Amino acid sequence: MSGKVLNILNNKLVTNSEDETTQLGAEFSQIFLKAGNVVALYGDLGSGKTRFVKGICKGLGFLENVTSPSFTIVNEYATKSVKIFHFDFYRVSSASEIVDIGFDDYIYDEGICVIEWADRVRDLLPPGRYDIYFRLGDSDTCREIEITKINCDSI
Repeated sequence: MSGKVLNILNNKLVTNSEDETTQLGAEFSQIFLKAGNVVALYGDLGSGKTRFVKGICKGLGFLENVTSPSFTIVNEYATKSVKIFHFDFYRVSSASEIVDIGFDDYIYDEGICVIEWADRVRDLLPPGRYDIYFRLGDSDTCREIEITKINCDSI
């Protein structure tokens, strides 16, 4: 996997195991992410989103357990250099629910926001984010992952 990540923007990547998906997330975070970034994740259940988030957290130095905040909506992970806000909007039925929890405060904080099920709040997402699409591949462990940088002028 190492070395692939330098060439990932606007390309489709294939991971062949959960460990490779985690490693891709770690490399992506180390090369591209900094305080204030937003990462929007799209894909079906079981497509690798949470596994990728585990890699992001690992790459940024958070080595404790990372779980999807399906019921709490957001988990916060603190590293030595940055806070990571991990959102899971699977159970959210409208964007107004997100506004009520102070979503804007997180998005415009100096942490890194990683959002599973971002399609549910697409209209609330800022430009300058990364959109990452996850698709099931040819086998149970294969994932197709596409990473795109959404620039201010492309909105």
